Amino acid sequence: MKSAKRGKSTLEVEVQGISKFGVWLFVQGSEFFLPYEEYPWFKDAKVSQIMNVRLLNEHHLEWPDLDVDLEVESLQHPEKYPLKYRAG
Repeated sequence: MKSAKRGKSTLEVEVQGISKFGVWLFVQGSEFFLPYEEYPWFKDAKVSQIMNVRLLNEHHLEWPDLDVDLEVESLQHPEKYPLKYRAG
């Protein structure tokens, strides 16, 4: 017996996993890993806060519960965005 093919996701953005190292994010057909070292805002956040993400204007990610905004291009082409978060 063969398994049926998995259905195509209709979500434009989806948190696919949260580990002790970071967050797996699926955006517009591409998967990205956001390590806590580079995206510390997610490290101590509640799961519900991380899961509450939305895609605005097809290029802007927003986590309203965390007051975090990211451009999709910064995930696709991190070399164009050399500035990194540094704890004070």
